[in-house]
Amino acid sequence: MAEGQDIPAWIALFMGLYALGAAIGELRSPGSWAAMLDGFENNEALRFLTGIVVLALGAAIYLVNPYDPADWLSIVITVMGAGMVLEGMVILGFGRPFLHFASAMMGAVNRAWALLSAGLGIVLICVAMLRF
Repeated sequence: MAEGQDIPAWIALFMGLYALGAAIGELRSPGSWAAMLDGFENNEALRFLTGIVVLALGAAIYLVNPYDPADWLSIVITVMGAGMVLEGMVILGFGRPFLHFASAMMGAVNRAWALLSAGLGIVLICVAMLRF
């Protein structure tokens, strides 16, 4: 079991692995993120399920992370968890317009988003590893 002070680092590690894995998937198969967003936008059940999962994961991160105002990583993880809760609520309440907006933002810059995601993933992994 992780010690209380290690929990933000563990969360950062797993979020970094997620971001890096998703980026590698998009870079290996360009357009997969856009296709996924199209699928979410056109499927009510999948949108609802996605909203619930994002909200639940965000709530779990927010509640499990021991908030420490003196620890910048704890603050970042708390904000990320709260952001996920908000995103889940927006997907549940305004799914189709929100995902249409996300699709428009992805547009032709899927590679740039994937590289940004890979960079964020690497940074989160490195920050986490330096904490252990």
